[in-house]
Amino acid sequence: MNNTLIHRNGSATLSPLPADTALDAYFHEARAKLLDVAAFLDRVSRGPNAAAVADDPRLAKIQRALAVLHDESADRAEMIQQIFSLEYEPAWERPQPR
Repeated sequence: MNNTLIHRNGSATLSPLPADTALDAYFHEARAKLLDVAAFLDRVSRGPNAAAVADDPRLAKIQRALAVLHDESADRAEMIQQIFSLEYEPAWERPQPR
């Protein structure tokens, strides 16, 4: 399942997997991850204090990410990454080497 294209100049680029190959290779993994998310949401909603966390911004981010998954536009992974990422702050200090 190698999808690397080597150019004459030695550089390599990845070409997309054929759709049927990707489906065959990753269906069970995706199914398991979706079941994990469903189980997590069930645990949260069945908790004795579920109403207390209903407005938690983390749950709102998960709901936004689920809406992106439902959308059939491209770049869903990037869009979901943006939901969970912090906004760039120019004043952040660079980590110092140890």
